[in-house]
Amino acid sequence: MLPKLPLGEAVEWLVDMIELYLGWLLDGISAILGFLVDGFQDLLLVAPPLVTILVFGVIVFLVTRRDWKLAVLTIAGLLLIWNLELWKLSMETLALVVTATIIALLIGLPVGILASMNDHLDSIVKPVLDFMQTMPSFVYLIPAVIFFGLGNVPGIVATVIFAMPPAIRLTNLGIRQIPKELNEVADSFGATTMQKLVKVQLPVAMPTIMAGVNQCIMLALSMTVIAAMIGALGLGYQVLVGIQRVDIGTGFEAGLAIVIIAIILDRITQNLTRSSA
Repeated sequence: MLPKLPLGEAVEWLVDMIELYLGWLLDGISAILGFLVDGFQDLLLVAPPLVTILVFGVIVFLVTRRDWKLAVLTIAGLLLIWNLELWKLSMETLALVVTATIIALLIGLPVGILASMNDHLDSIVKPVLDFMQTMPSFVYLIPAVIFFGLGNVPGIVATVIFAMPPAIRLTNLGIRQIPKELNEVADSFGATTMQKLVKVQLPVAMPTIMAGVNQCIMLALSMTVIAAMIGALGLGYQVLVGIQRVDIGTGFEAGLAIVIIAIILDRITQNLTRSSA
């Protein structure tokens, strides 16, 4: 029988080296992420709940091209969350999702664009994305805890890694599916690579890209309960408490609030996708 490969020892050595030589970078990332999530939380909680609910209703009304029914349902759903005394936890969850989604898109969209322009990079990115999407979501918690400890920051890091692949894949796919004729027309007019990207490729691929943004948001929200296992606050933590205490009511209420937020975010991004089509 062949001797066991020292894979675990190698990983432990790598982690020790990262903490030893890149600890300053990890501390900086932790400080930035903590500042961002705290800022979004303060912004969402600065106004009274009723004012914030009304603002959300107006935003949905405008984004969905004056769909007053969806705006009313949004207000009703948020009022239910407020009535269940889950408003602060919901805003904490929303802040985590917004922070993680923004970071995932800031990384994912440029990578998807570059992969669509370079076949060699695409051949490297695809297996990495396959690995990221087939890896159980709980596994992402391990490196996040090792490098960032417990709390919101490792939850954001794990959520970013979990939610990023759809943004990369669909951005890459959307640009690659653009008819060759459009690219040839842009080239015939002497457009530079950047001009062709901004004025032709991105506008045409926008519906597909927005579908990736929608999936990114949904995956980020689905990760909130799992991230609660490493100290991330919000509704996910409330669900976790309900599971630990076998408190069906507490878990159901928090889960219902997550569903309401998910539906609101999904409808907003779906309407943005339609408007960009």
